[in-house]
Amino acid sequence: MDSLLQEIKEKINNIKTLKELNDLKVEYLSKKGPVNELSSKMKDLSVEEKKEYGMKLNAFKLEVNSLFDSLKEQLENEVLNEKLKNETIDITLPSKKVKRGSKHPMSRMVEEFEDLFVSMGYTVYDGPEIESDENCFQKLNLPVGHPARDAQDTFYLENEYENYLLRSQTSTAQVRAMEEHTEKGPIRIVCPGKVYRRDEDATHSHQFMQIEGLVIDENISMADLKGTLELFCKKILGEKTEVRFRPSYFPFTEPSVEVDVSCFKCGGKGCNLCKQTGWIEVLGAGMVHPNVLEMSGYDSKKYQGFAFGTGIDRFAMFKYGIPDIRTIYGNDIRFLKQFDRKDVE
Repeated sequence: MDSLLQEIKEKINNIKTLKELNDLKVEYLSKKGPVNELSSKMKDLSVEEKKEYGMKLNAFKLEVNSLFDSLKEQLENEVLNEKLKNETIDITLPSKKVKRGSKHPMSRMVEEFEDLFVSMGYTVYDGPEIESDENCFQKLNLPVGHPARDAQDTFYLENEYENYLLRSQTSTAQVRAMEEHTEKGPIRIVCPGKVYRRDEDATHSHQFMQIEGLVIDENISMADLKGTLELFCKKILGEKTEVRFRPSYFPFTEPSVEVDVSCFKCGGKGCNLCKQTGWIEVLGAGMVHPNVLEMSGYDSKKYQGFAFGTGIDRFAMFKYGIPDIRTIYGNDIRFLKQFDRKDVE
């Protein structure tokens, strides 16, 4: 046993691969191998000799198996390490840059406006962009041939749809809201959305976005309108903003006002943005005309209301310093990337 063990140790020390190890194991531990031959000699021994011989043989077999198992584990680890070395992925290499999306400035402004008015108890109302001439003009006190229609020249649909058009103002949603409100009680809504007019230059677009507000209830006065718009302007443009109301004319409101805010760039001192006046016009408003109330089924002697509307694009241009309205709709990703940073500022 001792000489055989020494022989196996010497051969194991020269083993370099798992195949060589397996061949050696077959050579010594197979049924016809020398280790099994030692077991066959048990039959020639006495009972006492078998006991002593069996103990030594078991110890011998355990040591031989341990030698083979130990080397096998060592060789398998070497194979695994070599494989890992050759197949390693270098995680320090720079990855492909994942493009990060950004909210459009118009989406940001709409969300900001809606959050403010919802906090004041308003409901957001949405109307269709294709409207009838009746809803877009006639029920807003703009009959056929009225000269004020020229300022809202829009796009009309041909043939059987000749009485339909792309809405020129979101006030059409107010008409629908009043008509759908069958109980003819109080209403407090804001209507954001796209509108269309035949304009296109640095400050005007054939498509732009408006938000309209409408409040109808008993005992509504001009003071309610002024308080609402002062709060709106200060929340959107800053608490230091001053608000000015100027008499104006709109067919669907009476009396009507234009609303100006102090220039946030120069603080009212005068600059190129406000054209040296210190004021910037931001929206139009007024008390709902009795004719508009009556055409939608409201009793103008019982109910009063106020309405206001502004271009969301205009506020976006003021807030983000956008010089040309056409870039808002230009689908340029480089233009959109900057607004996350500007909101943080």
